[in-house]
Amino acid sequence: MASVKIVVTGPFGAGKTTLIRTISEITVLSTERDISDHTKVHKERTTVAMDFGRITIDPALVLYLFGTPGQERFDFMWEILAEGMLGFILVVDRAREESFDEARVILDAFKTFGDEPFVVAVNKHDPVDPAGEIAYVRQTLDLDEKVPVIPMSALDRASVKNVLLALLYAALEGVEGVAATA
Repeated sequence: MASVKIVVTGPFGAGKTTLIRTISEITVLSTERDISDHTKVHKERTTVAMDFGRITIDPALVLYLFGTPGQERFDFMWEILAEGMLGFILVVDRAREESFDEARVILDAFKTFGDEPFVVAVNKHDPVDPAGEIAYVRQTLDLDEKVPVIPMSALDRASVKNVLLALLYAALEGVEGVAATA
């Protein structure tokens, strides 16, 4: 059986822990702590080191999901968790416009760790205009057209599964592209 490391990253409160809890087949190992600073107005707890979950895709493939802290003061964990990853999911919260500045910082950091494939999962998206949402996110984050941008609800298992599959397909395309040039 092959195991693959996937990193789930994004700004504070974007839905990273929720995404992992929604899809994990095991009880999620979480390092959440009570918030004691000004960010407490958004939520009560925050991830300070990592979240860990697991999902079996089929008998031959298991995904290990590692969620990063979203606050920049814990950014030293980003590179540690990124080591050995197949790719990453950048979760953005469409309902919090200020999260896009934070997402750019995180995306720039992850791009320095390597050239692994990634997808952007747009949590709390507008279901009325998904194409407009995708175009907005792509432009705001200055994403290449090849980067999948997927509307998602972190609370919906099927939605999270679509994001994971998009990342696996992106990784497979990267492997096939390397093989074609060899």
